Amino acid sequence: MKVAVFYYTQTGQALEIAKSVCKPLEEAGGEVVYKAIEPVTPFPYPWSYMNFFQQMPETRLCMPAPIKDPDFSDVDDANLVIISGQSWYLSPSQPIEAFLQNEKVRSFLKERQVITLNGCRNMWAMGQKEIRKQLASAGANYSGYIVLQDEHPNLVSLFTIVSWLFYDKKEAHGVMPRAGVSNENISGASKFGAPILKALQSNDFSNLQKELVELGSVPYRSFLVFVETIGHKMFGKWANFCRKKGGPNAKERDTRIFFFSLYVFFALLLASPIAIVIYYATYLLRIPHIKREKQDLFFNLSDKQ
Repeated sequence: MKVAVFYYTQTGQALEIAKSVCKPLEEAGGEVVYKAIEPVTPFPYPWSYMNFFQQMPETRLCMPAPIKDPDFSDVDDANLVIISGQSWYLSPSQPIEAFLQNEKVRSFLKERQVITLNGCRNMWAMGQKEIRKQLASAGANYSGYIVLQDEHPNLVSLFTIVSWLFYDKKEAHGVMPRAGVSNENISGASKFGAPILKALQSNDFSNLQKELVELGSVPYRSFLVFVETIGHKMFGKWANFCRKKGGPNAKERDTRIFFFSLYVFFALLLASPIAIVIYYATYLLRIPHIKREKQDLFFNLSDKQ
């Protein structure tokens, strides 16, 4: 029983989540090999304001900066692959996207059982759809996914994530709570290890996603998915608009990137509350769509719409 865990993290959170999920596997005698996903050029941390927003166009358009080719020599016999990362700009982070696009990785993942972990602020649905598309095209057996998110109110988590990513202040300070996924939820993620262990021992992953969902692996909130869907479309328009002035970190696009950053705060502080009012005003009309959307996000791992 051998598990290969590929993870990308700047702050350590994605690795903490992976270790918690894998704790029951290791306690049962399984071998878990942790392997970092390494960009060719490391992303900065803490981020500067402009450098952070400069990553949006390529992230949203799935045009990531390259990663170093991973070494599979010690995990070629793995029974399961776990990919642990995060969302950027309502999409998979660039290192996770680059990992999924890497041809050597795709060859490695073909016909292997794969589980993904996402530790994020609170919007993950559009990124999840991209991940399942990439895994389907690589021929992987996508068996399940787990999302852990910051459970504080939207505006509170906005301020704490800014403090964390720009100033490396993660712990609670003043009236602001601790940023990111709570310690309780990270340690509690070990509960997901039990059904994963059972699937490994029986070599039957067909029911794993259902069992993970029953344990709370998919924190679905329909109004957040509604806002995220709108935001994803708008980010696409902004991404193409910024790319017209050049590629990654081009100075020529700084002005457009700056206006995008203002748009983000406008959307979060003003547009999102308005969108939620519209959502609830039309809620009864949305019930059939919500049922289909929930079924799709909970149980569709094959990229079939």
